[in-house]
Amino acid sequence: MRIVIATDAWHPQVNGVVRSIEAMSAEARALGAEVEFLTPEGFPGVGLPTYPGIKLAYPTRRALARRLAALAPDHIHIATEGPVGLATRRHCRRAGLVFTTSYHTQFPDYLAARAPIPRALTFAALRWFHNAGAGTMVPTASVARELRRQGFSNIMRWTRGVDHHLFRPRPTSVLDLPRPIFLYVGRVAIEKNLEAFLGLEIPGSKVVAGDGPAREALEVRFPAATFLGMRTGEDLARIYASADVFVFPSRTDTFGIVLLEALASGLPVAAYPVPGPSDVIGDSEVGALDEDLARACRKALTLRRDKARAFALTFTWAESARQFLDNIVRARAGDRSSARIHHASSGIDQSI
Repeated sequence: MRIVIATDAWHPQVNGVVRSIEAMSAEARALGAEVEFLTPEGFPGVGLPTYPGIKLAYPTRRALARRLAALAPDHIHIATEGPVGLATRRHCRRAGLVFTTSYHTQFPDYLAARAPIPRALTFAALRWFHNAGAGTMVPTASVARELRRQGFSNIMRWTRGVDHHLFRPRPTSVLDLPRPIFLYVGRVAIEKNLEAFLGLEIPGSKVVAGDGPAREALEVRFPAATFLGMRTGEDLARIYASADVFVFPSRTDTFGIVLLEALASGLPVAAYPVPGPSDVIGDSEVGALDEDLARACRKALTLRRDKARAFALTFTWAESARQFLDNIVRARAGDRSSARIHHASSGIDQSI
């Protein structure tokens, strides 16, 4: 089966959406599926000066149809609600094609942090977008419950994984800073609530690995913190393994791939008891969830690193890919609960 994933989030962006669909797709190919991407590349668009690396592309109806005809998909999955996603949705609706979508970002909270836009209005727009498809894939149970409350239909679970080989405990540190080292990794933007972390009165050092529109202002406000800028790959993995606690101050993330990367590196997590951290960590002994984030940080220092690593090993991209492909089977079969993917030595059953 050939699957096309339409996404506005793509390289050179470094974020959870890009990492998720790339890593999952690699495992889906290993299961026998063919996966191609429909991205802003090749379409006219504009870059956003306040968000380096992000380009909004605006596909014309004819250009999009030509691209999809060349890719010849058996199924289309729309990963984002941006211009590429909207154009692909319109194409599928006009052509009578079955498609699925995924919900990665809590846009109602994201937009409310920037402008006085009522959450109900944003949810109405998102409901219009996603309910046109045969299924909406979400990462956690709490997101599924929230979307059902908001009138979304055909909700499907699609978990995430982590690269256990890249993100692992290491014997030496690359951070020569006073201990304990509290680390944040991710986008440096208003919705990530970084002020809550950087303003804590806790011992040791605070480190931020990532970039974004809020970085310059935060560096001025919190000169004692260490800002490393964007880091990826082996460089990022060594930074994770060099810290003592991973701090996740966001209240709006739907999952947080960085949580799994930190845990796989042996880092206990400190976070608020909100959807995302609560779904991933729950009542396990690998993180401390508390409305008092400083108390969560101190508690996390007492947790065992080997337990964090063992917990992360239960999340794999292979399982993520199986869930993704199974959701497509169900969507295309009219959500018959008995429809399943059958694996054989040759890969996925060709009936999908």
